[in-house]
Amino acid sequence: MNIVLTGFMGTGKSTVGRLLSRELGLKFLDLDDLIEREAGLEVKDIFAVQGEARFRELESSVIERLSFGAYGGGIVISTGGGAVVNPKNRTMLRSFGKVVCLKASVDEILRRVGDRTERPLLARPDKRETIERLLKERDGAYGDSDLSIDTTALSIEQVVSRIRAFIETSAKTDTYK
Repeated sequence: MNIVLTGFMGTGKSTVGRLLSRELGLKFLDLDDLIEREAGLEVKDIFAVQGEARFRELESSVIERLSFGAYGGGIVISTGGGAVVNPKNRTMLRSFGKVVCLKASVDEILRRVGDRTERPLLARPDKRETIERLLKERDGAYGDSDLSIDTTALSIEQVVSRIRAFIETSAKTDTYK
């Protein structure tokens, strides 16, 4: 089984993904890492030099290869926060595996991302307004998932435990379909 972790930046996708993959004995991939390898640039540099549109093209290209099995199976993948905004990407990710959306409050996201400079969409003085706007814009895309977990007040271990319980239940249910 493959597991797709999506949600806004700072909700814990990469951290949860690494622990979840270890516990389940699956391979962990980070979509941004795959994009950086393909582009030969860091995400922030792709945004700065080539623009967000080019980043989104690369993102879709990697998701397409992922959905066709180019990276194998038995994968937990952490996507970027905007990957599921594109309906085609959502469809491909849903065909790849179970989609789990991690959420958090705006205050918690702000606390977690801090002043980190590798977040191109937050490289502006109005971080709170930007987060609120992006969350509102992406709400429908984030809602199109198999499971949604608010990570605001949960430990990494609690989030992983909830995903594991969901995956185990899904595996039993999917067997009978």
